[in-house]
Amino acid sequence: MRPARLALLAMLALATAIPTARAQTPHEEGIQIGLSTDAVSITAGFSGADLTIFGALEDADPQIARQGRYDVIVVLEGPARPVVVRRKDRVLGVWINLESEQFENVPVSYSVASTRPFQDVTQPDSYKQLSLGANNIYMQPGDPEAPPTTIAEFTQALRQRKTATGLYSENVGGVRFLSQNLFRATVRLAPDVPVGTHKARAFLFKNGVFVKESSAQLEIRKSGFEQAVFRLAHNHGFFYGFLSVSLAMLTGWMGRIVFRKD
Repeated sequence: MRPARLALLAMLALATAIPTARAQTPHEEGIQIGLSTDAVSITAGFSGADLTIFGALEDADPQIARQGRYDVIVVLEGPARPVVVRRKDRVLGVWINLESEQFENVPVSYSVASTRPFQDVTQPDSYKQLSLGANNIYMQPGDPEAPPTTIAEFTQALRQRKTATGLYSENVGGVRFLSQNLFRATVRLAPDVPVGTHKARAFLFKNGVFVKESSAQLEIRKSGFEQAVFRLAHNHGFFYGFLSVSLAMLTGWMGRIVFRKD
């Protein structure tokens, strides 16, 4: 009987240990996002818009979710293009361009939304490693041998210019959890948002530590008359230039007839 009792106690101990081991298994969180639309059409009266991005956490820890220790940062990044930054100085009473610096692969637009202020989500070094946030985007200089102080000065000027025109924007509190697993983010499209393929990216943080990233694509295109002019300018540049000059000459000639004095 004694060996049977020992075997029974061992089985009971094993049965109670299995749920405990499962409960202690760490969660492997993930994140998925989806856009409210996969394409945005821009017309002549476009004055900016808000884009809604929905997302969900996978295998989230209920206790951490209840304590609000999950953070999400969502970014909508426009197509990358070369940018030239020029500095004007006054010479003999006239403002002229004296110095310039070219940067490669600069996002034309960059809109970000977060659950909380950036300083409350994670450490500054994490943002630099992830190149996350308007102030942490790596601006690749066209001339790497330029003095570091000059590159830093022109980089800061480029960021300030993008922010002033609304192409770079931040929406603190723009990400809201609808439940423990579901969230909604709102990012801003500037009035002069560039056409092309934009990339939406969502970053998940747990207790201030980066966990995982997910992405989706958004196509922004012109429509109507603007789209016809855009295609004409890009596909038939010579004809577009000739038509523009002819229209300007015709407008000037008609204005002279209308407003001439007898």
